[in-house]
Amino acid sequence: MPHDPPHDPTRPVREAMTRPAIWVRPDASLVEAAQLMRAQDIGDVLVASEGEVLGVLTDRDITLRAVAEGVDPLAVTCHAVCTPDPVTIGPDEEVAEAAALMRRHAVGRLPVVEAGRALGVISRGDVTEPRS
Repeated sequence: MPHDPPHDPTRPVREAMTRPAIWVRPDASLVEAAQLMRAQDIGDVLVASEGEVLGVLTDRDITLRAVAEGVDPLAVTCHAVCTPDPVTIGPDEEVAEAAALMRRHAVGRLPVVEAGRALGVISRGDVTEPRS
């Protein structure tokens, strides 16, 4: 039975990240974002304009910042509800640096950005050592 390679915190982020980056336009409605999340079976999307990351929108953001406030999810934009100016990481940085950034900023995912463009996302699950 083959074994997974050992966890290597020095491997580059590009080897651990999820591709491609799934994103919505800043003016997309929360309903559009939620439908995309459902279709892709994911809990977050990047909010981007022409590939430039403006924010991260999670299913929790939609729930707590919109639905719980009673706003119309068809009338509110993703940019209005997302977490703006997210912490990002480059694809050639080490996975250990991604983990450290997540801890330092108390986030569960980082957009992976190169030359101002979103390539993918690395999440806490991508950087933690597999359990045996």
